[in-house]
Amino acid sequence: MDDAALLIAELLSRRWLPRSHPRVKRALVDAELFAQVEQRLAQSGLRFMDSIYADHVSVGLLPAAQNSVLGESGMNANNNLELPRDAHALLVVLWALIILPKRERQTSRVEEADLGQNDMFPGAKPLPVARLVSPVISYKALLEDYGAQLGKKVRMDVNLRLLERHGFITRKQDEIGEGPLLDVLLDYDVLAPRILDGALADVLARERAQREAEDAKADVPEAEAAHAPPASESASTDSPAAPTASAPASLSAVIASPTLAPAPMPMGDIGTSQSYAESVTEPPLAPDVEDTMEAAIDDLDDERAATKPSPGEF
Repeated sequence: MDDAALLIAELLSRRWLPRSHPRVKRALVDAELFAQVEQRLAQSGLRFMDSIYADHVSVGLLPAAQNSVLGESGMNANNNLELPRDAHALLVVLWALIILPKRERQTSRVEEADLGQNDMFPGAKPLPVARLVSPVISYKALLEDYGAQLGKKVRMDVNLRLLERHGFITRKQDEIGEGPLLDVLLDYDVLAPRILDGALADVLARERAQREAEDAKADVPEAEAAHAPPASESASTDSPAAPTASAPASLSAVIASPTLAPAPMPMGDIGTSQSYAESVTEPPLAPDVEDTMEAAIDDLDDERAATKPSPGEF
């Protein structure tokens, strides 16, 4: 048997294979081998199911064979696994909670560890694998939010085991994760518009309106702050600046201060010091100070006269 036949046999026996499987990896890179696989599957009414956003591959029915295999006019095509109605509804809920956020993270090239961080060149990153960006759903939160609509705890536990057996989900204690077939067999291009534009349209519209209202409220204080004058300008226009005892800010301010600048010397009287001395007027002394100075001068003259030697002493 060749590689194409072995790959088809493994897919039919196991129902899905990881993309890291050696034969799957070779078929995805070898155009000739992939063409042989698709041709042989088509001869049996099957097709190769693959998605670049999923970590597994599988096989499914061709659209031309669905009417004959699944029932007249394809009436049972939406429930070919014989799932009960509540299990079918639970599958759609889990698909919306897991695949929609995962696809958004993959298209934006954001891994779960990088949430809240903005990248300047997100398109330059490789597409994250599903296991790194696929969210995990809490069983308790799922039961609390959708238990009343999906048959309470007993029915939900039965349907979760049924979905796990078919490969749609994985369970680990109280955590529900993406199964190997959840993003492979359910067509995103068909199901996503029905959920985003149909069942969740009203919810998303309310959230969008609420977010826009919050953004508008946040923009109002910023706009007011942008048009408001600076604090220093408003203070100068409201009241005159009070004198402060602080020193001038620069040496030029000190030189330009009128209280510290010397009196200008007349340019015409620079030639003689006498004229310059006359041009500078001294302030008058107080009367008591003037009397005291005259008395001190008289006493000094008397002392000089008393100590002056006579001619005969030489």
